[in-house]
Amino acid sequence: MNNNIKKIVIVGGGTAGWMAAASLAKYVNNSAEICLIESSDIATVGVGEATIPNIVQFNRNLGIDETAFIKATQATFKLGIQFENWHPQNKQFFHPFADYGLKIDQVDFHHYLYRAQQTECSSQLADFSFACQLAKQYKFAQPHANPSTPLADYAYAYHFDAGLYGQFLKKHSINAGVNHLIGTIEQVNLHPDTGFINNVALTDGQIVEGEFFIDCSGFEGLLIEKALHTGYEDWSHWLFCDSALAVQTTRVNPPEPFTRSIAQSAGWQWHIPLQHRSGNGYIYSSRFESDEQAKALLQTNINGEPLGEIRKITFKPGRRKQIWHKNCFALGLASGFLEPLESTSISLVQTAIAKLLTFFPDCSFNQADINEVNRLHNLELENIRDFLILHYKLSARCDTPFWQACQNMAQQSHCHNPHNYTRSRSRCSGVGRAPSPQSHSPSMLVRIQVLAAFEHIERRRVYALYLPRI
Repeated sequence: MNNNIKKIVIVGGGTAGWMAAASLAKYVNNSAEICLIESSDIATVGVGEATIPNIVQFNRNLGIDETAFIKATQATFKLGIQFENWHPQNKQFFHPFADYGLKIDQVDFHHYLYRAQQTECSSQLADFSFACQLAKQYKFAQPHANPSTPLADYAYAYHFDAGLYGQFLKKHSINAGVNHLIGTIEQVNLHPDTGFINNVALTDGQIVEGEFFIDCSGFEGLLIEKALHTGYEDWSHWLFCDSALAVQTTRVNPPEPFTRSIAQSAGWQWHIPLQHRSGNGYIYSSRFESDEQAKALLQTNINGEPLGEIRKITFKPGRRKQIWHKNCFALGLASGFLEPLESTSISLVQTAIAKLLTFFPDCSFNQADINEVNRLHNLELENIRDFLILHYKLSARCDTPFWQACQNMAQQSHCHNPHNYTRSRSRCSGVGRAPSPQSHSPSMLVRIQVLAAFEHIERRRVYALYLPRI
């Protein structure tokens, strides 16, 4: 008996919905019907415009031509993120999507550099990163497929108009056979015995049946939360920012090949350059700054003429307790939200889709597979959460109540302690390395970059016993 899923229903459009539709259409290859329900009455958030390098491979896997994508989404290239005023004020550091130097005798390059700095060497990590030097000159070149030196092998990502990207994937998905239905869901009907979702009823009277439902309905979590009551884990006691203001402006200068993250009095400001405009916003904590103060700060610190009104977005940092519950899988904002300090929002949609396709169910919905996807996703979010906390906790800023609160953040005593990063500084100080990464966590190199930028790696004992004398 064929127990394969024959009908998939995606609730919600936007970036997450159409990324899911395009990926599932390729995966099922016409063996199942895919229907995406999108409401014309509900606007998408649509401010996630900065990405990390796995978006390049995501597009390639879908068979998307890069040039067509760049033209359709007004995209620009991104070599990394420039952090300004984080530690200390009026200084900056660059987080590239690239290595620093090359291993020597299987020992990472930064150990040799830190050893050399004990003598008269004044070089910094960024001096040995091709991507950092390109960004410093405001230049970009796509890496050669077969570079003459490994130092010229670096990754890149994009900035793009999230609304245009959704429209681009919408056209791609419909061409691949996805059924696009305009309608607003009025009711979600559950099976009386299993509690699985049977169908959704639209305001126009239509009933849409399905066997597997993908919730891309945004913060509301129409299926995963309102219908299935999965629960939400609040992380606002670690991540204080809970509000964002966003505005688009005319582009004043040529687009930089990086995202700017500028620490401010109660959070941080972003600047994202596109071909046709710039994206600007301010992520802040409402506990420490009023909306009026935040708006005034943003208006003072943007270049170019506003192209519309400033939009406010309120969010609760955290995650859905389960991304997959019964026959419902949550993506994007429906699954939770972590502030985009390291541009991980779209990446989390990608990695969640990858987990879903790896453990794609049949109609039996094997609970062991569901549990494993939830475990992997939760681990990924916890590692990203901890990495975000690292930026705030290790900053030496204490000039405002917000930054003072970050420095005084209470430690918790559970197995996924966000302060494992900071408590491990004694180990970092001793041997020049960060805690070992786990699955889907920021890499060792990325954490070394940030620890070094915040001056939390001492140079005096960096692998001294293992390096040859220099």
